[in-house]
Amino acid sequence: QVQLVESGGGLVQAGGSLRLSCAASGRTFSSYAMGWFRRAPGKEREFVAAISRTGARTYYADSVKGRFTISKDNAENTVYLQMNSLKPEDTAVYYCAASKTSEPYFGASGRYRLVYVYDYWGPGTQVTVSS
Repeated sequence: QVQLVESGGGLVQAGGSLRLSCAASGRTFSSYAMGWFRRAPGKEREFVAAISRTGARTYYADSVKGRFTISKDNAENTVYLQMNSLKPEDTAVYYCAASKTSEPYFGASGRYRLVYVYDYWGPGTQVTVSS
């Protein structure tokens, strides 16, 4: 089993940057693909970014492409989400998640976007972007 804890959220002005971290427990972190999702008030949880087990492949939602970068440090059992050029519409609770699904299945047909593909979830961290 994997336990995930996010950190790095906070309040930032539009145009600013934040880096979210997600620390994972357990010795098998390298066996998991990882994803970031977010839920804005009154909206469904939506996919933000994902990364394969080895970090060789990354995937992004169109709304964050070019602004956000996901990375994975298997030695530190941590996945990061660097968020630049933040917009008020990025305001949400951000969740990291771990998936046992391996490539090519993880990347096939956009499976990485699906909530049910992920086996473990963190409690979330709030990101608020002021205009």
